[in-house]
Parts: sequence; structure tokens; C-alpha cells
Amino acid sequence: MPVIAPMPAARPTRIPSQRDGADQSASAENTVAAGTTVDHLTETYRAHYRSLLGLAALLLDDTASCEDVVQEAFIRVHSARKRVRDPEKTLAYLRQTVVNLSRSALRRRILGLKLLSKPMPDMASAEEGAYDQLERDSLIKAMKGLQRRQREVLVLRYFADMTEAQVAETLGISLGSVKAYGSRGIAALRISMEASA
Repeated sequence: MPVIAPMPAARPTRIPSQRDGADQSASAENTVAAGTTVDHLTETYRAHYRSLLGLAALLLDDTASCEDVVQEAFIRVHSARKRVRDPEKTLAYLRQTVVNLSRSALRRRILGLKLLSKPMPDMASAEEGAYDQLERDSLIKAMKGLQRRQREVLVLRYFADMTEAQVAETLGISLGSVKAYGSRGIAALRISMEASA
């Protein structure tokens, strides 16, 4: 288990004595806490490393990332140890740091996945492409065999995606004629396509 290298301990602050004329509660408010010592942080590291690793493992999926997060948490708390005024709260700070670092790691992963190029859709096999080409060729041949008005109505209605009213307006014929040419054209196409199959 790696151990955090000790750094010089913080200088203890002077606690005013009762001779200073202040009462004990006032003197306690005026003192500045020395913060968590390196020795206390090292002991916390030795005692709680595995539990913090388990906490990270609940949030992340691989051991290497968990170890990195726990190490980074100890480094950050070590750097900010003077701000941890109550040494008893060192473990709580470490746990919160592990959670925050795990969240950051997950956010980076999600962002990385979003930025990855999207895979190309599966290409059709050569057989599928050839079959599609045959179907297109037989459809074009069958369309050429229709009467001119039937072909015009079907092309405008189904390939240009126009409504029946738009087709009637475009061709200058009545809506009833569009419906009649369309139904006769589809019936003729069906017969022609079944014959060629």
C-alpha cells in the first residue's frame, strides 16, 4: 500500500490561558485550528484505504480507475489538510472527495463516448444490393408499360409524395380522375411485377 510522504507538521497555534483574562468559551472561539496533521492523514490512509477503494468501486467499473481516484483523493485532502479544522472529519472529507472524483471520471468517459465518431451503418451485402437493383429495374420496366396518365399520377403521388389534390392541380385533372388513374395504375403494376417474378 502506498503511503503519503510526510510533510512538516503545521505549527500549533497558541491557546490563550485563563491568565489572559478571557473566559474559556471566548478563548476557544478565538483560537485557529491547526488542521489535520500529516500523521493523522497517514493513519487515516492506512485504516480506510480499502473501504474508500470499495466506495470508488461502487461508482466506477475498473480497479485501476478506483485506485487512481482514491490516491487522488488523498493527495487533494493532503494538500488542503489545514482547511480540515476537525481531524475527526478527515474521513468524511476523503469520502466526499472520492465521490466527486468518481463523478468527474464518469463525466469524462461519457463525454469521450459522445465525441467518438459514430460507426458507419452496416452496408448491404452484395446479394442484397443485386436483389434491390433487380427490383428497381423491374419496377422501372413495369412503370414504362403503364399508360402516360397512370404513370404521371403514380410518380407524383408516391415518388414526389404529393397529395391527391396536389396531383390533380399539377396535372389539371379532377380529383376523381386522379383516384381512378392511381388505382388502375397500381393494379397494372401489381400484375406486371407478379408476371416478372
